[in-house]
Amino acid sequence: MTTARESDQLASDNTASTTIGRWRRRIGWTTGVALLVAAYWKLLRPRMLNWGATPMEVSRSLPGDDLLADAGAESTMAITIDARADAIWPWLCQLGQEQGGFYSYELAENLVGLDIHNADRIVPEWQDLAVGDRIRLGGGDQSAYATLEVATLDPERSLVLRTPDDPTRWVWSFVLDPLDETTTRLLIRSRIRLPENPVVRVASLAALDPVSSLMTYGMLQGIRSRAERLARTGRTETGSDPSQE
Repeated sequence: MTTARESDQLASDNTASTTIGRWRRRIGWTTGVALLVAAYWKLLRPRMLNWGATPMEVSRSLPGDDLLADAGAESTMAITIDARADAIWPWLCQLGQEQGGFYSYELAENLVGLDIHNADRIVPEWQDLAVGDRIRLGGGDQSAYATLEVATLDPERSLVLRTPDDPTRWVWSFVLDPLDETTTRLLIRSRIRLPENPVVRVASLAALDPVSSLMTYGMLQGIRSRAERLARTGRTETGSDPSQE
């Protein structure tokens, strides 16, 4: 027959066992989450931020890097386009919410109120891009702050956009590297100044990295399809400003 003392001891042992089990599960969950975070940060994130780019392209200096030398985050994505630079450059010249859009996922952009409409033709009125010109990233309430300016441009070679604030918060570079007479590499590099608060910094990266990478991927694909169609058909496919029609 079990005595009162033995019953108390058994209850105490059961409580201790339950507590140990809970701590083991918590440690297991914590370890699992830590491993997932480490895998994302070390394996998935670099691939995501540098989709399509070679290690040499990721590490090389590009136009615009000097405008934000102390960037806290950088992404370099690239794609090979079966077209010459002169078939790609016009699409870059008409980037912007009020012009040719960004050739990415229009539906996703408009779900957040950016009012983007991607052009499928080259509009002559949008080709006279110059240093100091402003490019809007969104319409409506977004337009007050979602604006970039042309920092530098080298026709058919590079276009560098930056935020107009001081210090610069974001530099967006587009670089065309001819591989041969009919093939070109398009590189898009984004360099960002991150908040000083470490918690806000990590939260910013967690929120921006996937979205930015996805939209840049869509942009690369969109520019390639338009430039290759232009190179394949041999037509300029120009038209008037749709907003004036």
